[in-house]
Amino acid sequence: MKQIELKYGCNPNQKPAFVSMKDDSELPFEVLNGRPGYINLLDALNGWQLVKEIHEATGKAAATSFKHVSPTSAAIGRKMSDRLKKACFVDDIEGLDDSEIATAYARARGTDRMSSFGDFISLSDVCDATCARLIKREVSDGVIAPGYTEEALEILKQKKKGNYLILKIDPAYEAPEMEEKQVFGVTFTQKHNDLKIEPSCLENIVTENKELPDEAKEDMLIALIALKYTQSNSVAFAYDGQTIGIGAGQQSRVHCTRLAGSKADNWQLRLTDKVLNLPWKAGTRRPNKDNFIDRYIAMEDTPEANVDIDWTELFETKPEPFTLEEKRQLLDKVDGVTLASDAFFPFADNIDRAKASGAKYIVQPGGSTRDDLVLEACNKYGMVMCYNGFRLFHH
Repeated sequence: MKQIELKYGCNPNQKPAFVSMKDDSELPFEVLNGRPGYINLLDALNGWQLVKEIHEATGKAAATSFKHVSPTSAAIGRKMSDRLKKACFVDDIEGLDDSEIATAYARARGTDRMSSFGDFISLSDVCDATCARLIKREVSDGVIAPGYTEEALEILKQKKKGNYLILKIDPAYEAPEMEEKQVFGVTFTQKHNDLKIEPSCLENIVTENKELPDEAKEDMLIALIALKYTQSNSVAFAYDGQTIGIGAGQQSRVHCTRLAGSKADNWQLRLTDKVLNLPWKAGTRRPNKDNFIDRYIAMEDTPEANVDIDWTELFETKPEPFTLEEKRQLLDKVDGVTLASDAFFPFADNIDRAKASGAKYIVQPGGSTRDDLVLEACNKYGMVMCYNGFRLFHH
């Protein structure tokens, strides 16, 4: 197909809307089910590039959960602990350990469940039945993958009363060297960002501590590739083969770091006994659990976090308070987290905030006039920092 008419553009009043190829060639994807929207396709095509590049960099299946043209998380397929499965609400999924692509999406979806609500899913590998069953029960707009098993396709077609958007991408398609976009009638042209992010990017270690384990290198690659497709400014925390907190689209870099750090802290706190053992009533829906947990683990002393709720609607017994002191004690034990940035850190305050979320490994371009202060902070905390030498702005 050479052209697809869309429901509308960014907003319902922006009609007509369609997609096509400039050279009048066939589109590089097929619509197997449903009808795509403008933002759906922005999420799908950015997300596909992200997971394809993670797969190429790590050799492992990858998945991402996209919302409004930025990833909420990205992950590789790695076996999950029982604790992580429970935190991600996938401890009841049969065959999860045997499906690398399902595990990748379980991790990506489970990282920041509040932000992933109504996501667009991108998968690097063929979607199997296990992954399809996981997708079917979550609130999601659509999925893009290089293929689907027959059983997976039938499962997904049942979603959203038969209207769930299913896209099949041509994995061999490569974007043209030059790309264009229009703003206010003005055409912008630039070279496509085909920068390869690979292990050789991590060789310039500038800190006194130069011990960079393979697991941290993999987390750095995942975080950097995720940032390549995240609205700038952006930073990402990563751990155990996945991003655990992404701060996107902030004008101030330290605000990115604070946002991403708060999301990373939430991910860590979801894994605690206090959260995993909440006495939910049978039949409580996952979105309701997500909403309560987000308030329950909030590190900020905000009115919405502390307001009294009618606990009898959600719980068999009233949950015990989760105090700021308890949370801080738990977070102070966190270590081995990676932090990546799409541009240089201009001040050491980013490093101070990263330390509070357990950061041990830092990767950034370098090039600030205050690099010496950032380096000094990393050395003070015993961190390992790489200069990759390239910026990853995305707009």
